Amino acid sequence: MASGQEIEKTIVGILGEIQAPGGQSIVEAGVVVSMRGGGDQLTVTCRNPGWPEPIQVRIEKQIAAAIQSKIPQIARVSVDWRTEPVGAAPSPAPNTAPSIDVKHVIAVGSGKGGVGKSTMAASLAYALHHRGYKVGIMDADVYGPSIPHMLGIDTPPRVADNKYQPPIVDGMPVMSMGFLVPAEQAVIWRGPMLHKAVSDFLFRVDWGSLDFLIVDLPPGTGDIVISLSQQMPVSGGVIVCTPQEVALLDARKALSMLKTVKIPCLGIIENMSYFIDPVTGNRSDIFGHGGAENWAAEASIPFLGAVPLDMSIRQHGDAGNVRENFQQNGSSRSSLLAVADQLLAQLESSQSPTGPVIEVIES
Repeated sequence: MASGQEIEKTIVGILGEIQAPGGQSIVEAGVVVSMRGGGDQLTVTCRNPGWPEPIQVRIEKQIAAAIQSKIPQIARVSVDWRTEPVGAAPSPAPNTAPSIDVKHVIAVGSGKGGVGKSTMAASLAYALHHRGYKVGIMDADVYGPSIPHMLGIDTPPRVADNKYQPPIVDGMPVMSMGFLVPAEQAVIWRGPMLHKAVSDFLFRVDWGSLDFLIVDLPPGTGDIVISLSQQMPVSGGVIVCTPQEVALLDARKALSMLKTVKIPCLGIIENMSYFIDPVTGNRSDIFGHGGAENWAAEASIPFLGAVPLDMSIRQHGDAGNVRENFQQNGSSRSSLLAVADQLLAQLESSQSPTGPVIEVIES
């Protein structure tokens, strides 16, 4: 029969194979503090470095499953969490206001799901990048993070110098809850947890120096946009909508939300505006047409442009190749670039206090 020391050594080895967010094992990251047990029970004491609840739950399940599969005589495994910071997720230094080197934060939202909000957020980032600006993408849609899939990345961020080092895609740093939580795991959070997630994504990520940080908001109106507006100046919000009246009803709520949190609305994008048959060249207004533009005029907000219902946009998003929409022969390239150019023009005319006047860089 193995001695207590041998079993403890075996358990440490097992825990050393469980990966924490950032790439280190939970042992290397200093998460595991101690173990105590007797009979068929074991309690593993861990430091909580500020991880949101879904990550804690995942780690707990992995600890229990790994130990019980390799040491069958341990029938019950529990994890005792202590809220103490470790290097993988630092807190800002006392009396130091967190900040990031970003000229313009642009929040992309919608009043409802299914209108292509994340597709437009990713496309807007690529369009601005194409125009020569330094751009980052923050996927704040914690309930359904789709940006990693659209960009074709699944590499989790590393941790260095007490910050997350985000993966870089086509020169753009990207951060998403999709890197930290398994795709099949639901995120069920209250307001304070959402607030902390936004804070971590803003200030615990090494964004570098950026001209634009594009923030993909969750659909609807809720805590995320409130937290974003409270923690740093936001240059403006962009509303994504489709032409039909049902979608416009929810877009009106999104505009009201921006006004409530004092984020200026830089404009609305009419996505899936029309369809051009690739065989006949005939145009069809499947969801109607012009509804968003007409409403923008009524609400006195800028209309940033109409993006067609283009099969290639859907195909490239599903394949993780959003960049392909900006190839010279891309069928939606001109409309997507035009939206970005209108956004740049709105920033210039609004004389945003969070950054200098923006000039369109031709390329």
